[in-house]
Amino acid sequence: MENMVGNIDLSFFVNKRIFITGHTGFKGSWLSYILDKNNSIVKGYSLSPKTSPSLFSQLKFSDKFSSVIADINDFEKLRKEIVSFNPDIIFHLAAQPIVIESYNNPKYTFDTNFTGTLNLLEILREAKEECVCIFITTDKVYANNEEKNRFKEDDKLGGNDPYSASKAASEILINSYYKSYFSKSNISIASVRAGNVIGGGDWSKFRLLPDIVRAHQDKSELNIRHPQAVRPWQHVLEPLFGYLKLSQRLSHDKMKYSGSWNFGPKEDDIKTVSEVIQLAKSVGMDFIYSEDDVSKYYESNFLSLDISKSRKILSWNPKWNSEIAIIKTIEWYLGFYKKNNIEELMENDINSYLNKK
Repeated sequence: MENMVGNIDLSFFVNKRIFITGHTGFKGSWLSYILDKNNSIVKGYSLSPKTSPSLFSQLKFSDKFSSVIADINDFEKLRKEIVSFNPDIIFHLAAQPIVIESYNNPKYTFDTNFTGTLNLLEILREAKEECVCIFITTDKVYANNEEKNRFKEDDKLGGNDPYSASKAASEILINSYYKSYFSKSNISIASVRAGNVIGGGDWSKFRLLPDIVRAHQDKSELNIRHPQAVRPWQHVLEPLFGYLKLSQRLSHDKMKYSGSWNFGPKEDDIKTVSEVIQLAKSVGMDFIYSEDDVSKYYESNFLSLDISKSRKILSWNPKWNSEIAIIKTIEWYLGFYKKNNIEELMENDINSYLNKK
């Protein structure tokens, strides 16, 4: 990887001690891969992968850096691992991230998303050494009135489903701890909001691109919920490099870069679920599907983020539009199922992204 990429100095992370919660998940695995390849000292803390296959297992991370398989709700275990590691930077990705699963298991969702965040904040409150912590929440933290507005960071928070509510509650918690304990301490924190992140290596259920790939591979029928729903689709590398840039800036200027940050596609770059399906079909996905406008569970019909703060203050800009992101994602899966080397698939996407002007 090049050292300087889009105003982010990747050499900053060399030999930095970086603690990642949720490192066995989709986004956590991509982030772990980037940092491990960049010669960071990585330690992961997470439950075992929820899917088979999983990017974590395919990349054999257990052989590459310290990986602790444990629950974010185990406060004493989490504290022990963080204190003994003494991280420079923490990325908190551990979560129950699926909206439909949150309806089925609301208590577990709140325990993981809210109490897990509280546990980490408490450990940071007791910390003696300097540390930067990036809390990854979601674009679904906003009170969505379906008026097709693009949400800004200071818009009202809300949550009609347990997942969204748990993440919105976490945002309030993060802000409270910052103002009560961290604004004048040696701890620097920020929260980041992105959603509908796609890319190779996600095999979760109830996510559109993984569901499309499964239907293609298994020759099964795909049932589509809310075909006209609009989402801010973006490749996983977009927010991840935003998080990295933010952590670097936060370490140098706490007052300027604390707070909440949106990471999403450009304002005119939105697609409906139905449009994503047609694009997937045009680039090699062969599957049949049925549409269902009536769902057992509530989900927002329109979701879009205002990213002007990240663009202006952080100098972060999305590089790939949603069409490129979808095509790159499908190409990754096609390569994977053709038995292509998985690290080459990762490197190809990362290098292509970093070299995009």
